[in-house]
Amino acid sequence: MLLIRSAVTADVPAIRKIADPLVEQRILLGKELVELYESIQEFVVAERDGELVGFGALHVMWRDLAEVRTLAVAEAAKRSGIGAAILRELLERARVLGILRVFCLTFEAVFFASHGFEKISDIPVDADTYAELVRSHDEGVAEFLDLARVKQNTLGNSRMLKKL
Repeated sequence: MLLIRSAVTADVPAIRKIADPLVEQRILLGKELVELYESIQEFVVAERDGELVGFGALHVMWRDLAEVRTLAVAEAAKRSGIGAAILRELLERARVLGILRVFCLTFEAVFFASHGFEKISDIPVDADTYAELVRSHDEGVAEFLDLARVKQNTLGNSRMLKKL
């Protein structure tokens, strides 16, 4: 049976174990261990038969905007609906928070498109919001804003957005 639940700090080693091969392949951006612990409240995990087999995070960026971050499934558990279950949970959490739009930066454009995300080429915020967001020190926000300093990390990724 698959269980999707909020992550706890004890899950960080398993999250790291799933993420590391994807970071090495440059599919996921690497995070320092301290960053995983600092943001653990943003994560949900998928457990099957007591084993952590996937995870994802929802990062609120603005009043009506959030980002799905680092959604990943263990290699042996791929193509079994786990990623979709994690994404559904993250989108539901976004709705509960009053989020109207969810962004992702991904190599898995087909997967996200199958869940209602559409490719975008612009920055879907007004000038005042942009001016506020550009003050953030968060690398994910910089990716969303398509700032030059993160281009080397995001080359080849699709920028996608879903309206809730």
